[in-house]
Amino acid sequence: MGTPARVVVLPVDSSTLRIESLELPNPGPNQVVVKQFASGICHSQLHQMHGKRKTPVILGHESTGVVLETGSDVTHVDPGDTVMVTWVPRQATAASIPPIAATLQVSDGVAASQNVFTWADHTIADQQYVVKVDPNIKTDVTAIIGCAVMTGAGSVINTADVQPNESVAIFGVGGVGLSAVVGARMAGANPIIAVDLDDEKLAFAKSFGATHVVNASKEDPIAAIHALTVRDDRFTFAGQPVSGADYAFDCIGIKQTMAQIVSACRSGHFGAEAGGKAVLVGVPTTLAEINAGDLLVNEKQFIGSIGGSCAPDRDFPRFLEWEDNGDLALDQMVTERFSIDQINEATDALAAGKITGRAILEF
Repeated sequence: MGTPARVVVLPVDSSTLRIESLELPNPGPNQVVVKQFASGICHSQLHQMHGKRKTPVILGHESTGVVLETGSDVTHVDPGDTVMVTWVPRQATAASIPPIAATLQVSDGVAASQNVFTWADHTIADQQYVVKVDPNIKTDVTAIIGCAVMTGAGSVINTADVQPNESVAIFGVGGVGLSAVVGARMAGANPIIAVDLDDEKLAFAKSFGATHVVNASKEDPIAAIHALTVRDDRFTFAGQPVSGADYAFDCIGIKQTMAQIVSACRSGHFGAEAGGKAVLVGVPTTLAEINAGDLLVNEKQFIGSIGGSCAPDRDFPRFLEWEDNGDLALDQMVTERFSIDQINEATDALAAGKITGRAILEF
C-alpha cells in the first residue's frame, strides 16, 4: 500500500497550480518516502511555471522532513530519521549509479520533476537527494538550506573560494543573494556590496552583513562599485588605477545583470595579476551579452555556479552550524510562510516582488 499525499501539480496548459490528493508508490530499491515539514519557494519554479512543457510538472526542490519508508538498497537513512530533500546529489563522487529524477502519476498524465518534488506534504525521492541531519534542527526555516542557502553561500565559499579582505559585489539580494551576503561575511570579505532596485531589500541585506548598498534604480551600480574599490598602487593595461570587485555575483540571471557583473569586476594589474571573477548564480532567462574586450584586456573571468558547487553531505552540516551559531539567521531570512492551499497566492507574491527574503510552505 502506498502513502497518501497532497501534491502541487503544474498542468501542461496553464500556470495556475492545482493540488491533487493521490497515493505515492511504495519505494523502489533506491528510493525514500519522506513526510515533509516545510519546503522553500524558489524563483526557479516561476521559470518552470511560465515556460513551455509537454507533461505536467511536480515542483519544489528544498525541504525538511522525516523518513517514513526506505527501499531495499538504501543504507544511509532509516525510518524516523530527520532529513533534508534537495535537488543536488548528496555525494555525487561516491554514487555508483546516477540518481533518478522523481516522476508521479497524476490525473492528466505522468508528471516530471527537476530531480525531486517538495511542494507536497509527502514526497518520494532517490536516496541521493535525501540528506540525513541532526534531529534537533529547526524543521521549518532550515528547509531553504537545500537550495537558497546552498546556492548563494556555496557560490561564495565553494565556486569562488573568496578569501579574507577580498571585495565582493552581489547583484540581487533575495533569498539566494542574502545567502551569498552571509557566505561573503563568513569568508571575511570586505567590502561586501549589495546591489538591488529595492531600498527595503538593501537595508535587509545590511542586517546580514553587506557593508555597502547600491540602488541600481537610482545610480550606476558599475560606477559605484568601482568608486568603492579603487587601488592606487596597481595599474591597468591602460595605465589607470585598478578598481572593481574581486568577485561579482549575479543572483538574478537576466541579460542586464549578466553583463553588469563583468563590468563590475576588478581590472587586471597589467603583467602582474589577473582581473576579477564574474560568477553567474541565478538561473539565466536569456542569452548573455558581455563586453568581450573588457574580458580580454583586463583578464577577467566569467564562470557559472550551479547549486553553489555544493556537496550536501559535506556542506549542509556547515550551514546548520552557522544557523546554530546565529550566523545564518534563517528566522530573519524567511519572511513569509504559506500553507499548501495558498500555493498560488505564494507564487503570485514571489512573482510580484513582494517577498523580501525567502518564503516557505509549511505542512
